[in-house]
Amino acid sequence: MAELAGPVALAMPLVVARVPTTPAAELGRLRASADGDTWPIRRSAFGQHAVAPRLGFGGRSGTGDSPVRDALGSLPPLLVERLLGALELTVPELDLTGVPDLTGLLGEPFTGGFGVVCMEGTSEAVNGAAMLDQIRPGAVPLVAALARRLATHPRVAALLVVQPGITGEQDVAAAHGAAWLALAVATAAAVLHRAGLQPWAVEPPAVLGVAIGTAVLLLREAPMPPGYAAALLARARADYLLPFGSSGSAPVSGHRFALLEGSGVPEVEFGGNGLVAVVPGGAVIRTGVETGHVRILLNVLEGPPPDVATGWEEIVEVSWRAAVGGASVVGPHEGEPHLRKVTPPWPGDYRLRVHARGRDDTDGSEHYELVVWEAPEAPEIVYARTDRLGHRLRGEPEPARPEPPETTYRWLRRSSLGEAATVTVVTGADAADVLRAFGADPARPESMRTIGEDLMRRQSIDPWVAVLDVGGAVLAVEYNGWQGSTVPVLTRVSAGGRAASMFWNVNAVTRLSFAEHGEVLLSVEPFADIEAPPQIAASLADLDFADHHRGKKMMGLVAVQRFTGHGITAEDLARIEAADIGFRIVPDLPTLYPSRPKPGDPIGFAIETLAGLSEPQLRDLAWWAAAEAARIAGLGDDPDIVASVAARALTPEAHLRARRSQLGDGEHRWAWLALHRATNPDPLAAVTDTLDAARYAVGPHAANLVADAQTRITRPDPP
Repeated sequence: MAELAGPVALAMPLVVARVPTTPAAELGRLRASADGDTWPIRRSAFGQHAVAPRLGFGGRSGTGDSPVRDALGSLPPLLVERLLGALELTVPELDLTGVPDLTGLLGEPFTGGFGVVCMEGTSEAVNGAAMLDQIRPGAVPLVAALARRLATHPRVAALLVVQPGITGEQDVAAAHGAAWLALAVATAAAVLHRAGLQPWAVEPPAVLGVAIGTAVLLLREAPMPPGYAAALLARARADYLLPFGSSGSAPVSGHRFALLEGSGVPEVEFGGNGLVAVVPGGAVIRTGVETGHVRILLNVLEGPPPDVATGWEEIVEVSWRAAVGGASVVGPHEGEPHLRKVTPPWPGDYRLRVHARGRDDTDGSEHYELVVWEAPEAPEIVYARTDRLGHRLRGEPEPARPEPPETTYRWLRRSSLGEAATVTVVTGADAADVLRAFGADPARPESMRTIGEDLMRRQSIDPWVAVLDVGGAVLAVEYNGWQGSTVPVLTRVSAGGRAASMFWNVNAVTRLSFAEHGEVLLSVEPFADIEAPPQIAASLADLDFADHHRGKKMMGLVAVQRFTGHGITAEDLARIEAADIGFRIVPDLPTLYPSRPKPGDPIGFAIETLAGLSEPQLRDLAWWAAAEAARIAGLGDDPDIVASVAARALTPEAHLRARRSQLGDGEHRWAWLALHRATNPDPLAAVTDTLDAARYAVGPHAANLVADAQTRITRPDPP
């Protein structure tokens, strides 16, 4: 060790000088990250949670059998590449004169053959470290073992100390990380060059791969420098900005979670206000659920909220004192990373307003909002106290609280329709009529599972529907579909009575629609103050779509049930899924709209000229563009297209083929759309929209088509 310590100590300053600050600081924070002593305001420049791809070498697993390689593989690939680029030319410069012969510390060299399997794009450092692990067993762990012992040698240990004059968080972390990386690089270079290896096996990338992995192991073990905690807190305080917000889920155990500076949620009584109890360093919140998670929204404001929120069953405001700052949302264990150390990172008096809803429910609808701001200590304020749990905890008689009408649809959240669907209820028609109105063939049933697997395989969103006759009405259910919300389907399906549908998707887009005797009465994204005709008004009574907490899709289904006299139940859905029968839909062609300006219109330059042409001239241009699209696409002799162009209208056969072309595996979609758009009742829109579809239909010939169109527009045939 004495012989090795001298050359390593002499080499370390050169390596330190070459390590860039940012990646050095990333390494230097490893122990703090492992201990949880970080703040959410710090973001990794290299994607902290990225993981390098694992490799398989010589039949070995590539994980768990080499701590150095596993440590190297745990780093973000960009960080490894940055260090490799910074130090690759430094390794050959290191003066390691005097390093003893270390071959006696290793076993016999590997003499057999081996195969190497590398993932494309993997770092040379990762590949080189794995190669060394194979051709000289014991060399890589020897580097880690000797570096760990060298760290205690007086000559080396003195170089690992961060000087007192370094105070900034990044500077302290960088000095710490660079010093330990320098120890690992110098040790790896010394050991590997004196371990009886061929020169090709100890090229700089391989040496640095072993060194970086070794540095990760050592930095996870080494304590952070004495001044790091103060520097980190100072940085957190300097970087913290208001307002601050976060959301996620809070872990719950024993009917409680907490906002605390420390960890471990204490046992408390909630008999005072029934919701929140102040404890040293924060507050504990009483939940309805005993164990699991609850959804939470947290906001830290510069001052008190401008008003008291509505739509919550319990609201209580309390004061609490922060000893240091940086309280986290915790439960039986630490919560989500983005809910850690979320309050201001400085001590003082704070107000906390806790909002709760759904504590009486068992369907997973329990929600909380925590609002924090700095303010002097003040008395507790109770703004709302309406749930039954709160009354029980306070020793008060439980209120007789009517359930909101949408409660009957809470089962939907945990069903197969929870994320996206359209539910349509139809009266005055049988199941076969409903299927035909949707564009499905009653004579072609398929397994719902088969349809789903086919669409998944093709990554398609082609529409399909399942139906159920419930006596007096037919339910049409679309999983992740929306045909029941379209005007053509609603018009047809309501011909013999009434129809209503509710659509929702994962992007929180919704649509509520009503139709009667072939007329769509209303189809809207439901928000507050819906202007509804008289025959719909009663169906919307007491449904506050502005209150998103109540569940817009559930309230929409209430309106559907009120309008049609029938709704969907969990049992109905179970019957549909047990039957496992669905029907593929051939969708309607897109609705044609009057002319309107569109960005990127290929003939935008000629709009004024077009507006001056007569309707016959515009019709000629539209059908010329449609015919050209078909001709260039190789469909010029297709009899259905020839007949449609001659009639200047889609024949029944052509109309069906045009609809089928819109499916995922349909052919010549844009050519058929061009023909469809040529039928637009608005002649100006017929020209512009047909040309727009035609240029996609002809693909590489689009420029010529647009040029020909420009010529025809500027020099049209006389009317």
